Amino acid sequence: MKRSFLLPTSVLLASGLGLVAATYGLVRLAFGLFLPDVQRDLGFGADVGGAVSSGASVLYCTGAVVGFLLAGRAARWLVVGAALTAGLGAITTAASATTVVFGVAAVVASAGAGLASPAMVQLVAGRLDDAARDRAQAVVNSGTGPGLVAAGVLALVLLPDWRTAWAAAGVVTLLVGAVVFLAAGRGAPDARSAPAQGSALRHPAVRRSAPRRPALRAALPGRSWFGAQVVPVVVALLFGAGSAVVWTYGRSALVGAGVPSGLTVVAWIALGVGGASVAVTARWTSGLPAARLWLLTTTLAAVAVLTLGLLPHVVGAALVACALFGWGYTAATGALIAWTTEIDQDHAAAGTALLFVVLVAGQALGAAAAGVLVGPVGTATTFTAAAAVVAVAATTPLVVARRDLRPAAPTR
Repeated sequence: MKRSFLLPTSVLLASGLGLVAATYGLVRLAFGLFLPDVQRDLGFGADVGGAVSSGASVLYCTGAVVGFLLAGRAARWLVVGAALTAGLGAITTAASATTVVFGVAAVVASAGAGLASPAMVQLVAGRLDDAARDRAQAVVNSGTGPGLVAAGVLALVLLPDWRTAWAAAGVVTLLVGAVVFLAAGRGAPDARSAPAQGSALRHPAVRRSAPRRPALRAALPGRSWFGAQVVPVVVALLFGAGSAVVWTYGRSALVGAGVPSGLTVVAWIALGVGGASVAVTARWTSGLPAARLWLLTTTLAAVAVLTLGLLPHVVGAALVACALFGWGYTAATGALIAWTTEIDQDHAAAGTALLFVVLVAGQALGAAAAGVLVGPVGTATTFTAAAAVVAVAATTPLVVARRDLRPAAPTR
């Protein structure tokens, strides 16, 4: 049988990090970075910006659902879809002359990130296993940070010319998508050929109903699997809702507080540097249980959101808060991947898609709510409310765990 040529795994990981950087950092999450300049040129208000951000989150969810269903069978072609939707969407956004065209293009471009995540989880899982796999997943997932840094550098160089910045983001996305497609290889090992790791089936509800079988099958998981995901799903929804205010109105809050434009972009770069540092800290955090990592990362994110809301005019505090939020948010998404993998490695790609769909569905709700609130009640109140939601997301698993440990009441 003819064997397909495979580029080294290091090329796949580096280009996968680049794909996440492009689809998330350069395209999807750069919306909030360029929003003040786009609003000025196209003449729409905060409510419209919130609606576009919410719509982008909805289409991201659509892309992630497609990834949920197809990652096991067509991960490489999901990469193609991710690059085309994000890349061409960003280029169309750059060329838009009206609010409607801009909004539609920004929404479509967001689907690319939804397709990219389950595809990369599948491709990485097919090349590596156990500890090496977990660390590689964390590194690839940390691509959001470098993407945000790159978007910030583009903004520093090009703003107020947001059109050229978004066009450049689109071209980069198309190029890096092509590299991932080639690095994966036509005969790339995937879930269908990788042996199951029995040690990954750590959740008792799943272990009893999930015998050893090829990892990450395309078939939908069983009912017990969905039951085991309830707590991660709930906290992902809450975290998405609370974090949306930073991605949509973070830079706008600094601009509104009178921070010079250049420093507001530096704050965005600090956010990206914080996210990128996850690749460095992964050597320590990857050994933590997923629930403990979730508590750590989301608690720090809540502190950062609150600081941005109450002290946007204090530049030093705002820069530290942005870096802290970038690390907390990116590491928290990695914790979600680790959490669903701990529950059932066989369906890690499906679990990642599910949790990321819920996370971004929460962002859709949060962005819409923030768009409604920020005008009437102000930035401080809106950000404080969002920080409270993130804090609830952080502590919910701890509350549930303590409840489960309580001894049952004696019966007569």
